[in-house]
Amino acid sequence: MQNFRAIIRRRHFLGVAGTLSAASVFSKFAFAAAAAKPKVGIIGAGRMGGGLGTALAKAGYQVMFSSRKPEELKDLVAAAGPNAQAGTVEQAVAFGDIALLVVPYSAMPALAKQVGPVLAKKPLVFDVSNPSPQRDGAEGEKALQEGPAEYLAKLMPGIKVVRGFNSTGFASIPSPNLPSGGRRGTAMVGEDAKAVEIASTLVRDIGFEPVIIGPLNLGKYLYRPSTYFNGNQSPDEIRAIAKTIKP
Repeated sequence: MQNFRAIIRRRHFLGVAGTLSAASVFSKFAFAAAAAKPKVGIIGAGRMGGGLGTALAKAGYQVMFSSRKPEELKDLVAAAGPNAQAGTVEQAVAFGDIALLVVPYSAMPALAKQVGPVLAKKPLVFDVSNPSPQRDGAEGEKALQEGPAEYLAKLMPGIKVVRGFNSTGFASIPSPNLPSGGRRGTAMVGEDAKAVEIASTLVRDIGFEPVIIGPLNLGKYLYRPSTYFNGNQSPDEIRAIAKTIKP
């Protein structure tokens, strides 16, 4: 009888240990999965930067919004949740494994001098901004003439730039599904394979479907408002439109 009880106790111990071991493995796996997500430094905290940063934070990414006055971003950080924080541009660039550009093109030359060499070391600079001559003056006009992506590549040599969400309104970011069902497509351009892969994962993780329409010189078709893309199209619709445009 004593031997039988000892066997039962041993089996119970092994069962508990196995459960704890499985839980430990699962916990480590979950931690590793969370840790695998790159930290995101967001340069700009307006409606689009705030919307994207909030969506990324709620998808499990560690994000840092940036502003010249980060103390004014308390409400945005609180709304984004525990994965979000705020800092200066330099702090956000240092914090992020990757960077999102969501600022007017008139600010790009100063930004290039300020943090361009640091951005060039990152595997992805995701450009969500759009040049506007009315707002950005000569710099906006220059970016439109050269093409936004090529303009940035010249301004910040070495950056791995991908353009995306340029045709999407900020109000659509919390609602990635189309009214008709299915994910909204997001037209994107890029040439660095790793940068495109990282950007595509980010887009999918917040509920959109990335559609790479081609190399950087097609970035001139990504803006808002656009004759081609409007942020309310399915991936198939974007692919069909992409076939009609020329470099």
